[in-house]
Amino acid sequence: MASLRDIQTRITSTKKTSQITKAMEMVSASKLNRAESNAKSFVPYMNKIQEVVTSVAAGSQGVRNPMLVSRPVKKTGYLLITSDRGLAGAYNSNVIRAVSNRIKERHSSNDEFAIIALGRVGADFFRKKGFNVIESVVGLPDQPSFADVKDIANKAVGMFSAEAYDELYLFYNHYVSAIQQDVTEKKVLPLTDLNTSGKLVSYEFEPSPEEILEVLLPQYAESLIYGALLDGKASEHAARMTAMRNATDNAKELISNLTLKYNRARQAAITQEITEIVGGAAALE
Repeated sequence: MASLRDIQTRITSTKKTSQITKAMEMVSASKLNRAESNAKSFVPYMNKIQEVVTSVAAGSQGVRNPMLVSRPVKKTGYLLITSDRGLAGAYNSNVIRAVSNRIKERHSSNDEFAIIALGRVGADFFRKKGFNVIESVVGLPDQPSFADVKDIANKAVGMFSAEAYDELYLFYNHYVSAIQQDVTEKKVLPLTDLNTSGKLVSYEFEPSPEEILEVLLPQYAESLIYGALLDGKASEHAARMTAMRNATDNAKELISNLTLKYNRARQAAITQEITEIVGGAAALE
């Protein structure tokens, strides 16, 4: 049975832990507010650029851009977004599991796919597994700007154009709410999934449609990656806030149980001392 001192030590250490997790929860909540705002403010831009790209691509009959054409798939690229550190619940493991399952389903050799990892956790995991991680980015800020991801997004699009892989899939956590983040798989390249069901706008092209698409399509693909990163960052802060709140609640419950245990042990010790005193007094009579 643990001594009173041991129980008191555990209570003290657990209280310190709960203070840390509570502080981390508050920090993540503060970051979440801004990250959620960034993700939502980017949606109108994404909707507009998709509308323009779809209208230009649909209105430029006979124009064939390599980014709009499917080709025989010899190699697949996977771009996944994770965090640089843990303590975020299942945020990282859900994305890693989704990518791992997809690789097992589609490929039988490491030569058939390549991985681009945004975030230290995902990059370290797949490197340790011996998978083909061709690019990785760590140290992205909590509130990333497009400049922070432009190089890797440009490189990911460029490798598709250079036929380093024949298709590119994006895996990230889509932010639904502070308590729900859904793992999302999105095909980035080739751009064969443009929605043409809506109303298309007619444009007069200056310069030619070919030149416009050569500039616009890479920007659109890069915007898809940046939008997913903003979404992923909001999900990360929400997941970490929830995880730290749960840790704080668990610490409080543990403190309550330890306090009860301490009081019972203390009462038992007092009762034992009284019994010994009464027994000694009776022996002297």
